Amino acid sequence: MRRGDRLFEIIEILRRARGPISGQSIGDELGVTKRTVYRDIAALMAQGVPIQGETGVGYILEAGFHMPPLMLTSDEIEAAILGAQWVQTRGEPELALAAEKLLTKIKTVSPTRFETSFVEPSVSVAPAEQPPEALGAADIRMAIRRRTKMAIAYRDSHDVLTERVVWPILLGYRDEGRILAAWCELRQGFRYFRTDRICSGEVLLQKIPRRMDLLKAEWRTAMDEERKRYENTGAED
Repeated sequence: MRRGDRLFEIIEILRRARGPISGQSIGDELGVTKRTVYRDIAALMAQGVPIQGETGVGYILEAGFHMPPLMLTSDEIEAAILGAQWVQTRGEPELALAAEKLLTKIKTVSPTRFETSFVEPSVSVAPAEQPPEALGAADIRMAIRRRTKMAIAYRDSHDVLTERVVWPILLGYRDEGRILAAWCELRQGFRYFRTDRICSGEVLLQKIPRRMDLLKAEWRTAMDEERKRYENTGAED
């Protein structure tokens, strides 16, 4: 690996890290010695890259640092194209348009040698039919961003209709439709709701009375426990 490419990869590793990362860990990922990593980080810091840390402690990249956009690789461009194609075929109109605009922006800042990747991409996604929804996914995403409650009328798999107030946490996209993860006030627990079974709904003005990061942490813990119970039950059978 050329030194210039290695310096870029070090920045990307630091950008992905959620906390201080050691020179040894960086070296293991790049296949070089930690002494080489120390020299490379010293060079980056001398060039003004805002890296904090020291030998034996670990390194972090200060928030807000951005590399020039022209450093995209062919694999990264194809990944972006594939992801945008998936959103264009499975996302609601607002996200589909956003994906199209994103590809245009990526094409604008990409090296000219990759222009054919956008004109005749080497990757593709098969179209998928999305079930009709009474409550738009854009409204659900808005509620999640604003951290507000939602009132929904939901018809479950037994065709029972219930009125619920939920705290939306995450909107999951699948080939066959969308799934809303939320805290349900009616059931006093975390639940998944298929959006095509939401018969009606509205975004409320009332704020969710919990910090979203704590709510998501509790949701992940609850889902992990449920998964373990399912695995244990399966093992006993």
